[in-house]
Amino acid sequence: MVSRHARFVVRVAYAVLRHRQDAEDAAQEMFLKLYRNRTWQGMKNERAFLARTVWRVALDHLQADRLPARTRMESLSSDEAAWEPVSMELSPEQRVADASAVAAVHRMIDALPEEFRQVLALSAVEEMNSREMAEVLEVPEGTVRTRLMRARQMLKQKMAATMGREKEGRYAR
Repeated sequence: MVSRHARFVVRVAYAVLRHRQDAEDAAQEMFLKLYRNRTWQGMKNERAFLARTVWRVALDHLQADRLPARTRMESLSSDEAAWEPVSMELSPEQRVADASAVAAVHRMIDALPEEFRQVLALSAVEEMNSREMAEVLEVPEGTVRTRLMRARQMLKQKMAATMGREKEGRYAR
């Protein structure tokens, strides 16, 4: 079970903790607790159960250690880099511009309030549906859908504002 779900569990923990090492620690702690208590046996929806469990462990880490929600960009591991397709046809300048745009989007997402950032992470990165997200976050499914809609609207507005400033800067010369 650990080898099948380790990457998924770490990514869910990262959505809460915003720091790779802390997420790995939370995932390891969760797997140890499950092994000791044998609570992993007989679960119906393995993925949702693991996500909900590691989510709680990660929240416990935040509360116990009073860790700040880290918003700094970390260097991407090879697993995380696979999330973003890279075209071999791009020039080095285009690659730098694309990397800059991706970093800007990550900063915009990190600037969202936590409740909106969480649903975006679970939806986009973990590819969970609204029912699974509701189980993990322990809120009604309708609340998840509303938060996701609002998160996307907020992100769209931030992107539009950024694009507007870039256009103004180009033509102000």
